[in-house]
Amino acid sequence: MSDHWQIGKQKKSGLKKETERAVLVGVVMREQTLEQINEYLDEMEFLAKTAGAVTVKRFVQKMDRPSSKYFVGKGKLEEIADYVDQYEIDLVIFDDDLTGKQTSILEEKLRVKIIDRSSLILDIFASRAQTSQAKAQVELAQMQYLLPRLRGLWDHLERQKGGIGMRGPGEMEIETDRRIVREKITLLRNRLKKIDLQNQTQRKNRGALIRVALVGYTNVGKSTLMNLLSKSEVFAENKLFATLDTTVRKVVFERMPFLLSDTVGFIRKLPHHLVESFKSTLDEVRESDILIHVVDVSHAQHEDHINTVNKTLKSLGVEDRPVLMVFNKFDLYREKYFDLYLDDETKDEIKSELERTYRNNYDCDNVFMSAKTKENYLLLREKMRELIEKEYDRRYPHQRKFW
Repeated sequence: MSDHWQIGKQKKSGLKKETERAVLVGVVMREQTLEQINEYLDEMEFLAKTAGAVTVKRFVQKMDRPSSKYFVGKGKLEEIADYVDQYEIDLVIFDDDLTGKQTSILEEKLRVKIIDRSSLILDIFASRAQTSQAKAQVELAQMQYLLPRLRGLWDHLERQKGGIGMRGPGEMEIETDRRIVREKITLLRNRLKKIDLQNQTQRKNRGALIRVALVGYTNVGKSTLMNLLSKSEVFAENKLFATLDTTVRKVVFERMPFLLSDTVGFIRKLPHHLVESFKSTLDEVRESDILIHVVDVSHAQHEDHINTVNKTLKSLGVEDRPVLMVFNKFDLYREKYFDLYLDDETKDEIKSELERTYRNNYDCDNVFMSAKTKENYLLLREKMRELIEKEYDRRYPHQRKFW
């Protein structure tokens, strides 16, 4: 049994520091298209790169549903095994969650490390966690992910021959491990409750300022926009989940103060346990008065990203908040989709049409800008100022403000 499943000893530094060679495996089910699965695998490749692996090959198979034993068909598994042996692959990453039994069987057949989508995301979160709260949240999610998979991971004991004295100790050991995991989950939950109470006290001490939260899909430029608006240095880079811990800054537009928070990015198929564990972090979103929904408009699947974020916001119960959509990276959008020979007037017409279309589709105002080049930054400030001032008037109608 591989040692990376030792209870309570998950590494916090992510995948190995040296670059690992990986292959990706995806299944196209009846309701999906090949284009969709390729988009999912593009995202998986970016996740693998963020974790420190390089993708050298993809395997895709059309099936009604994944195999309960191998996830893919037996023939496809043999094809993957041959490739892994021939090209010295270090790990195989599956685009959907695997059961403990599937993981054990696949490790035995392929003889390399097996990772599914959730464990890869958890690995990235573990490497990114900096504060005690983020570390506790990630560890809780890891324990919750591991608990239902313990039996499958211990199946190797039941398969051993000459098993006198083997089955009993195996059963005892798995029960011991389950107890350790459950106790660890309880400990982490209690620790997070204490941290959450401290955070609630901090939020109460912030006074009567309007709260504005930056939300959006991961890697859309929220932290870059946070730095621009607050004139601070929040960590930002072109990798998924660069920000885990919520950052809050007091910002003043002219003489009008408000609180601006940068939150963890959302993603498709975000592990359920991770969402549950990070609910205290997402309280910044719940307690916000205004949402700035940041979108990477240059991404080919940005509308799918918008829907993913809107579903997550609905699950958090904040879909009724005033929203300003910021279509970021418009400079990259022009490079990708505008003809080089278009005149400025035509470009402006296309931009105006995009603004109207998205305003009608999502029933909220928007700004097309670039946080990197500061294009339309002043327009964003003005639209934010109007929203914040309106919120102050709504909340404190009898208190005259002199902004």
